[in-house]
Amino acid sequence: MRYKERPEDFVVEERARLHLVPRGDFAVYRVRKRGVTTLDVQAQVARALGVGKSDVVFPALKDKDAVAVQHVAVRIAGAVPSPQLSGEGFEARFLGHSPRPLTPGDIAANRFTIVLRDLSAQDVARVHARSAQMARSGLPNYFDEQRFGSLAPGEDHIAKRVLQRDAEGALRAYLAQPFVGDPAPVRKFKAFAAGHWGDWDALFEAAPRPSNFRSVLTYLRDHPTGDPLERAMHHRKALNLITQRLLSIYLSAYQSMLWNRIAGRYLEALGRPSRRVEIAGEQFPLYDEWPSQFDRGVAIPLPNHQASYAGPDLAAIAIHVLEEEGLELDDLKARILKRAYLPKGKRALLLFPEGLSCSPSEPDERFPGRHRVTAAFTLPRGSYATLVLKALGA
Repeated sequence: MRYKERPEDFVVEERARLHLVPRGDFAVYRVRKRGVTTLDVQAQVARALGVGKSDVVFPALKDKDAVAVQHVAVRIAGAVPSPQLSGEGFEARFLGHSPRPLTPGDIAANRFTIVLRDLSAQDVARVHARSAQMARSGLPNYFDEQRFGSLAPGEDHIAKRVLQRDAEGALRAYLAQPFVGDPAPVRKFKAFAAGHWGDWDALFEAAPRPSNFRSVLTYLRDHPTGDPLERAMHHRKALNLITQRLLSIYLSAYQSMLWNRIAGRYLEALGRPSRRVEIAGEQFPLYDEWPSQFDRGVAIPLPNHQASYAGPDLAAIAIHVLEEEGLELDDLKARILKRAYLPKGKRALLLFPEGLSCSPSEPDERFPGRHRVTAAFTLPRGSYATLVLKALGA
């Protein structure tokens, strides 16, 4: 099974709760983009309206290799907004004013329309059967690959170092440990940093420009010391020069990995899974049907130092997952960071795609002799369409 063979094969439409007013400091636009990133559009909108990029606020990022409809709020400070905007790979239409920027909480859901290609007749039958099963029983609400760009295979996660209060280890991970989502220039720099650790002048000269690496290295270069206490203090200060957005992403990614493991172990206790799904190199259980006594409304806390797990079984699983990482619940607070923290709250264990349907099969024009099917469904914010597709094809 293939998807994203072309951008039109993967269409996502953001369903937002917009609170428009007759007058406001922000102009709200509906944006349609194709083949460009949300950050590309942000830069183009800023140039077109003569504002800074920070004044162009998207509540969420959407995939580059897709057609995406999303919303943006632009700080206009009393200026008359342009009714239409367009640029490379996007067009935007003015909807109205808002007194504030849009936030992730304004996104209610996302509607997906996705073409599945290169299917055999047996694949088509399986996709239709599993979509019917998924509409009845849902699927585990795991975080999917997109969440884990900061993983470094074979290495401890940068956020684990933070939670262990190992500032130097976290800095080394940030500057010298390749993450799966790193572009080639960053990987080249990190390979150099790993071989020249402590030579801050050389690392500063090798760091990509512009980048946050240079801010961190400027501090380390300007504060040389051999004293262990001063060294630890300077490492903490340098760590806090990493942008808050990145630190928050790293913490959330690690928290999500722990949540997936806790949820997977909890479901394993139900009995032998019918299939499995791979996420970031790990295998997690899927089930075609749930036992009659299974509570479909279970929500599992996001791991943090104040999390409370209902029932001894779930609590024991959470403790065991943390023990495997060398952590306890009390460690799940980023005590060496000043501006980033682990989110709190609960995540529903099961995901029920709304309005899930799969079209009858058609000949696949891109793969002669094979079939294509169009899947359509709506997901709440924070859930992953790619997980649904994996479950359909697993």
